[in-house]
Amino acid sequence: MQNNYAMMRSLTLTVATIAIFSAQAQKQPYEDLLVKYVDEKYEDCLAKAFNYTDKEDTKKDPLPYIYVSMCYYEMSKIEKFRAMEEYKKCDKDAVKYAEKYRKKDKNKEFFDNYADFWSELNLMAQEAGINAYEDPKGLSKAKQWFDGMTNYYPENPGPWIMLALTMYKGNLMKEGDAAIAKFQPALDAAGGIGLLPDDQKKLMKTALINYATYLDGKGNKSKAKETLEIGKDFFMDDAEFKGAYESY
Repeated sequence: MQNNYAMMRSLTLTVATIAIFSAQAQKQPYEDLLVKYVDEKYEDCLAKAFNYTDKEDTKKDPLPYIYVSMCYYEMSKIEKFRAMEEYKKCDKDAVKYAEKYRKKDKNKEFFDNYADFWSELNLMAQEAGINAYEDPKGLSKAKQWFDGMTNYYPENPGPWIMLALTMYKGNLMKEGDAAIAKFQPALDAAGGIGLLPDDQKKLMKTALINYATYLDGKGNKSKAKETLEIGKDFFMDDAEFKGAYESY
């Protein structure tokens, strides 16, 4: 009887142990960060994520950095945080930590899991970058935005054009040439404009128009026209693009 009891108890413990290990195996990495983020407890999530980036055994893991970026991005949309001194640059910090994340995830092990976030971050960064680019005093800020975009998402072709333009306008011709040289390979790797996500298409249209305007200003109308030809099959329904194209 005692032997049967011992066997049943041993079997129960074994099953329980297997269940525990199975549950642990199914847990998401950094689930504590995910819970805080989903619950919109962004400051708590930041504190926990920063703790991971400081610890010796986790500071090389990419995921804590993307949680920092995502939290800063969400906080950038909330006036309460924008009014606080420590968070007044949370939009820039979102890009900064996206760059740090990408340095840790060079092989894009997790990158595609966050496609929605990249789209939202792109829209925020490119709007800020374009606004700065159009401001006569905002060239250095525009450069920072587009440099950040090319660092966290080098596969996105549009920011390479805009980064090059900030270089050219700042008389950094060699650096501008180096940036513009990254554009076509990125576009080819993406499969062309038609396969770009909507957020990237939006910047692509604007980038092509701005690059054509720059080339025209340098007296190179043929190159300006050639640049707009890249987007002709995709953007001619857009009044701004059509107007630019038909002006050459």
